[in-house]
Amino acid sequence: MTRDELSKLIERREEGRAKQDQAILSEVRENLLDLLSDYPNDAEINYQTGIAHDNSGLGREAIPYYERALKLGLSGPDLERCLMGLGSTYRYWGHYERAVETLRRGVRDFPENRAIQVFLAMALYNSQNYKESVELLITNLMETTSDEKLHYFKRGILAYNEDLDETAE
Repeated sequence: MTRDELSKLIERREEGRAKQDQAILSEVRENLLDLLSDYPNDAEINYQTGIAHDNSGLGREAIPYYERALKLGLSGPDLERCLMGLGSTYRYWGHYERAVETLRRGVRDFPENRAIQVFLAMALYNSQNYKESVELLITNLMETTSDEKLHYFKRGILAYNEDLDETAE
């Protein structure tokens, strides 16, 4: 296998994802599974196989591929996307504690990735950590918005965000 072959499969998967073409996604998934049978300990192939399953609406089946890719030492941008994909898939299937744990790692390793932070906020909500969830969402909103009215009240919003339960009494 060459990395060029894998790159072509990734391009084809992205095409299938963009078009929501299940035939393309199925073909790529099968090709990746064939490749994986030849290279079972390749972190990138495991990860790409997970994505192909996820893109095909087979999130539950994607989980073991994501987990194996992490165990095999996936790194860099692939690690970033894998943590987000696995965390969001765990959340979708109701594995909230695993989702929070995975997404916290993503936030720790990739603090600039706001998508991971938002997925973490959703998983925190699902695990009934409402306060932390809302705080994280407000922080992300206030750090990224260009809305003039929100900017006008930014200092107050962020001050209240530090203790959402605080009242004057």
